Amino acid sequence: MSVQENRPPGFYTRQEIFSQPEAWQGVLDVLDGAAGMLRTLAGRSNYEQVVFTGCGSTYYLSIAAAAVMQRLAAVPALGLPASEIWLNPSALPPTRRTLLVAVSRSGETTETLRACESFRQSGRGEIVTLSCFPGRPLTSLGDVNLVFPSIREESVAQTRAFSGLYLATIALAALWQDDRSLWQELYGLPAALLPLLDRYGPSLEKLGADLAIERFYFLGSGMRYGLACELSLKMKEMTLSHSEPFHCMEFRHGPKSMVTSDTLVVALVSDERRADDMAVVDDMRSLGARILTIARNDADVVFGAALGEVAGSVLYLPFGQIVALGRSLAKGLNPDHPENLDAVVVLP
Repeated sequence: MSVQENRPPGFYTRQEIFSQPEAWQGVLDVLDGAAGMLRTLAGRSNYEQVVFTGCGSTYYLSIAAAAVMQRLAAVPALGLPASEIWLNPSALPPTRRTLLVAVSRSGETTETLRACESFRQSGRGEIVTLSCFPGRPLTSLGDVNLVFPSIREESVAQTRAFSGLYLATIALAALWQDDRSLWQELYGLPAALLPLLDRYGPSLEKLGADLAIERFYFLGSGMRYGLACELSLKMKEMTLSHSEPFHCMEFRHGPKSMVTSDTLVVALVSDERRADDMAVVDDMRSLGARILTIARNDADVVFGAALGEVAGSVLYLPFGQIVALGRSLAKGLNPDHPENLDAVVVLP
């Protein structure tokens, strides 16, 4: 029997969630060493758009990263599944000079590799790859290839790999815009998260372990929508529970019909659009839903205003991950090895 088989259920997932402060510091160290190279890439070509791509979790990361890039750099940006770039090239707006940012935890996902190869053959622009393991196929396909070993994982479901790779895409946007204040803010993330894990970890795990909750809805708008998608995916993967993501205000347009007293609505509340987000939360509370709000201020989970709206967006992620961990263990599952899932999808 292997050492891994001797570990209790959730051993690796717990370790990976709660080690994120140190893991993020490792990401920042790599980025610091690559800053000059990334600035050169951003400055040497007149890109008309940036496309982020990945599969599964990293597709949702791509949606969030595109929202950040478009917000900061005022360049058209979108997130696409790698399979669309590979199999449906018309998914890319035509003729525009493009920077492709391909994200894969493993560096081996077939669709992502083929998307890069297809894009390269089109001659549309350059490629940046982001991954966690050196020497994997993806790490030779980009003009710039960044590898972040501090966020590698044993678990199948991504936690610190997702947050660390998302952090890297924010740094890319900051360098693109030469936003030095944001770049410095990112270095405050590890210290900001560390006490929050101690403060909120036990109560969030207990909330997840409440099996009276039957369905979950994760709400987030703007750059938080991709994060809501990812946290909903974590709930599905790790707990085999009904879970769906929505833009905050879209939840009123039909999905609220599913709200009961057995529903938990998790709202990733924007500081800039707080009144609108909280109006939706209040509506769902009036329908009987249980509520978990995560925000910079005045919420069930408060991560504070020391970091701005963009840098602070990384801090939403660990709290939703902890809720999923608690539920998985309460249901007698092993979040390290979710049902029917593999750590990487490799096609023949």
